[in-house]
Amino acid sequence: MKQDFTSDWHTLTDEVMSGMKEWRQAHPKATLKEIEQEIDVKLAGMRARMIANAAMASAAEEQPPKCQQCGGTMEWRGEHVRMLVTQHDREVELKRHYAVCPTCNVGRFPPG
Repeated sequence: MKQDFTSDWHTLTDEVMSGMKEWRQAHPKATLKEIEQEIDVKLAGMRARMIANAAMASAAEEQPPKCQQCGGTMEWRGEHVRMLVTQHDREVELKRHYAVCPTCNVGRFPPG
């Protein structure tokens, strides 16, 4: 990865833990199922942010990619936003440079 997210991810963990502590204090009679559901909600949010951070760190390409059809060099055509949904139904926004082959007109949105 091009970036170290250790401090960001520690902050996310702290937010989940403090949020869960506050929730538990506000719901002292919560059942095990309610506690589990709340933890899942909080962890799903943290997980989505971690996924976005990790995907964006690996997405940076300095040189335009080669076209998979003709082998020519593609051209950058600006930054595009892509919304994905995680397994826990959280939206993740990825901003990537979009490349197009000037010969084939084939587009490529880098994976991640």
